Amino acid sequence: MSDQPRRPRKPGKPYRRPQKDPVRILAFEALRAVGERDAYANLVLPPLLRRAREGGDFDARDAALATELVYGTLRRQGTYDAIVAACVDRPLREVDPPVLDVLGLGAHQLLGTRIPTHAAVSASVELARVVLGDGRAKFVNAVLRKVAQHDLDGWLERVAPPYDEDPEDHLAVVHSHPRWIVSALWDSLGGGRDGIEELLRADNERPEVTLVARPGRATTEELLGEEAALPGRWSPYAVRLSEGGEPGAIPAVADGRAGVQDEGSQLVALAVANAPLDGPDRRWLDGCAGPGGKAALLAALAAERGAALLASEKQPHRAGLVAKALAGNPGPYQVVVADGTRPPWRPGSFDRVLVDVPCTGLGALRRRPEARWRRRPDDLDGFAPLQRELLRGALEAVRVGGVVGYATCSPHLAETRAVVADLLKQFPDTELLDARPLLPGVPQLGEGPDVQLWPHLHGTDAMYLALIRRTG
Repeated sequence: MSDQPRRPRKPGKPYRRPQKDPVRILAFEALRAVGERDAYANLVLPPLLRRAREGGDFDARDAALATELVYGTLRRQGTYDAIVAACVDRPLREVDPPVLDVLGLGAHQLLGTRIPTHAAVSASVELARVVLGDGRAKFVNAVLRKVAQHDLDGWLERVAPPYDEDPEDHLAVVHSHPRWIVSALWDSLGGGRDGIEELLRADNERPEVTLVARPGRATTEELLGEEAALPGRWSPYAVRLSEGGEPGAIPAVADGRAGVQDEGSQLVALAVANAPLDGPDRRWLDGCAGPGGKAALLAALAAERGAALLASEKQPHRAGLVAKALAGNPGPYQVVVADGTRPPWRPGSFDRVLVDVPCTGLGALRRRPEARWRRRPDDLDGFAPLQRELLRGALEAVRVGGVVGYATCSPHLAETRAVVADLLKQFPDTELLDARPLLPGVPQLGEGPDVQLWPHLHGTDAMYLALIRRTG
């Protein structure tokens, strides 16, 4: 043992252990899963919340705050990144991602909630001490104190370029969307500042939970007996949960007689089911059935008419989800693992076909806000060949006089009208049907014959639908 005298401690405050805040730690863990593993918050957050409740750490208010912190931070990530960038002395790419997550959570508390400034800063610094260490907590403290010097409007005046100089970049920063997505959505809307701003705002709002009462198995009257339940706006099978809640706790949902399904998806399935046919109406096909929401509604509607649904899904694990969704359907159905571009069925086998193709998912940014930061313009090139081959397979699968519904959860013109136009050229013995009368009561459906739904106009995901009939 050394006989050197011990170095005296420097005078100052005694060390204090960081205070663990279960709500903010959980929110940080969810953001890290999204950032590190490309997970989706709507899949990661529920099990985290469930474990927290089971551990006795959380009540309903804690869960609501954690949910708001995660989704609010993800939705506003682009705006908060621009503000944080103005408060640090290095490019954001040189700041460690976990530090950025803590800064994003802090910025959201300061600029997007009613949490008092002192509480927002101190809670974020304590979180940083727990998950990052004291050294980086000092950096977080310094940055957030700068962020706290202005409110959100004040910061937007400083970091967003003027609209007149660069409209797309202005909207991208103010409404927290990548510039290329702003441009694509604007093109799909057909121009005008008011419409694009309303759409971008709607993308940043928390969507309602919407249920579907599967015909023959549940009724809307049953679901409307639940607390804070309201009728759907457009679908006769829809019920909205105005205060969120846990759908899995509803008996009809727990046993599969009802499900969680956006009203736009319900409208697409209903339009395909009700499109006018020439000839028999016995065999229906859902060519991209996973995870099973539309297939379950189609199967129930088919059962009411004595028709049978074949639900096809290429991925085995997704086919399993389809089978679970259809279990208990009152009429005949079958679930198969098959590739719609190389199908096992004979051409002309079906009277009705729905093909809801894989896409960029730009129509569901309310539900999956992180998707806007993952997608790139070149993703469109990856989806384009598959979308065309799946629509080709659907048109070959339907008989003469039958109808194909082409659907996407993206309003991008490259995934909607461009695909349909290309295939109509290759299949001259086809015609577009006017889909608008098949969505009765739904306003502002445009000039047709196809339909584009919008969050800001219809309260749905931005679903697209074209109905095509084989004429020869």
